[in-house]
Amino acid sequence: MQIAQLNLPSGIASSGAGSARVVDEAAVTLNGSGNGAAATDAAGAAPAPLRRGLSNWDHQLQGDISSAQQALDFLEQSTSQLQALKSELAAKLAARQGREGQVEARVRQFSNTWRSRQRASGGTLDAQLQFNSPPPATQQFRVRGLNLANLQNGAREVLAFSVGGASQSLRSVNIEPGLSAEEIVQRFDRALAPSNIRVSADDAGELLFSTAEGDWPGVRDTLSVRGGGIRFPTGQMNRVSTEEAAPAIAPDNWGTEDIEALRNTLQQVMHALAQMQQARDTVRLALAAASSRVATAQPADAAVSMDRLAAKFSDQATKPGYESLLAITSALVGISRERVLSLLGLR
Repeated sequence: MQIAQLNLPSGIASSGAGSARVVDEAAVTLNGSGNGAAATDAAGAAPAPLRRGLSNWDHQLQGDISSAQQALDFLEQSTSQLQALKSELAAKLAARQGREGQVEARVRQFSNTWRSRQRASGGTLDAQLQFNSPPPATQQFRVRGLNLANLQNGAREVLAFSVGGASQSLRSVNIEPGLSAEEIVQRFDRALAPSNIRVSADDAGELLFSTAEGDWPGVRDTLSVRGGGIRFPTGQMNRVSTEEAAPAIAPDNWGTEDIEALRNTLQQVMHALAQMQQARDTVRLALAAASSRVATAQPADAAVSMDRLAAKFSDQATKPGYESLLAITSALVGISRERVLSLLGLR
């Protein structure tokens, strides 16, 4: 007689032939060839099988937690370096002296950390310190000649966009008089979304484009447009000029050559610390939200299922017949005199 082994929830060991086994509530194999009948409970309905622990977790949830933790690690490291730089700057300005080259070394250290942002944060933090989960982080940019004032005035025109070279399919946007700013943004966004470019409005209401940071070099070097001779020339594709949105922090512009430069750098560092704190608060909220989903993502009924198994085993073991024999012999598989003595020796 062969007994089918139950898949146990994570956290409960199952080490092969040497381990005690529990009867699967759903099915029992009755012979060595694998043919058998499913065992049913007393009510005639098979109970729901136990779920394995981590195998049933929401994979997106695990990714969200990992992304938030990685972003938080980067922000904590950056904040620590900025705090150290702030202290060095304050000391040097107060005493008009300081350890030679220490401020410059701190600036270089943070500059290197900032340049590693994309890799160190797992692609979750963009240049504006906006948290993106799931990744990737995005690069924001503007296109010269595409502003709402220009687009809302003038005659009807069809703008055809190409990204990635002439072999790529064109994306067309119909511009016509009377369109609202929101309608223009929506038309651009719908047209360019298949090219992995999204369009929104910035704080000033102007068109703001964004694409994944990894795609940005290709977009920057190949984005072209063909117009109808009103806003853009007609007849052929024309490369457009793009302007990257300014990063939230620009340590390469921090100076240390004189007192005025040190003061300006200190102001920039203070501003960067405030932005780091805001980003950390955002990421912590995202991490807390993801963590709150753990309770529902985990096999919440694992404890209940084990209680149900124990109660069913007790019930079966007290009844004469095959079910009692099956329950007891399955539980005793792998238990030897030596194992019992070793366990008693731990008392």
